[in-house]
Amino acid sequence: MGQTLATALRQLFNGVSNGAKGAFDALVARDCYLCGCPMGRERGAVCAACAQVLPRHDGPACPRCALPTARGECCGRCLRQPPAFDTTHAVFDYAFPLDVLVQALKYHHRLALAALFARELGALAEAEVDVVVPMPLHVRRLRERGFNQAVEIARPLARAAGVALELAEVVRVRDTAPQARLERAARQANMHGAFACRRRFDGLRIAVVDDVMTTGATLDALARCLKASGAAAVHNFVVARTLW
Repeated sequence: MGQTLATALRQLFNGVSNGAKGAFDALVARDCYLCGCPMGRERGAVCAACAQVLPRHDGPACPRCALPTARGECCGRCLRQPPAFDTTHAVFDYAFPLDVLVQALKYHHRLALAALFARELGALAEAEVDVVVPMPLHVRRLRERGFNQAVEIARPLARAAGVALELAEVVRVRDTAPQARLERAARQANMHGAFACRRRFDGLRIAVVDDVMTTGATLDALARCLKASGAAAVHNFVVARTLW
């Protein structure tokens, strides 16, 4: 199917639900989202060549927050003010062109990218966790966006790991200001009381899935909520880590 016809078909289907869009994308031959080259028989949202240049978070890093450290030791910030979460696993640095892919999923409904990110976060399948919790969105934000990108990434991860996916009982109760507009200290204050757990997690090890970790204030607030509800450990699995 030619690219022009595929484009016309996509425009025709603009009014359908996000789930239907995802199914439609899987059927239509696509070009690489980054370079535009035909994908041929390759599966996924980016071609093999572009996948090779994505900025991987491979160097030694703090096991708690995933910021780079000289030998993989705990960073000074986590030693001075330990966050509520126990570990962070990040696949990429939040830098070009990975940031383009994250924003395409979040703001342009490119749901095929969620499958790409889930595959890259496959380490969760080997982790010793009991429950997967996607980062919740406030109901107003969810209504505006139409989907939660963290849920789309977490769903195949939980299935591959064979653990429960918690979608209903961990909620965002405050519609906080966008974190990107705030300084670090303001981000922490902004997230105070943002989450609520409607069930107990006594003794359970929780994997929290999110797209980007910036200062960690949002993940810290969620981890505090989970531990207040009895969670034994909270481990973050994020697609990308912003480097300071």
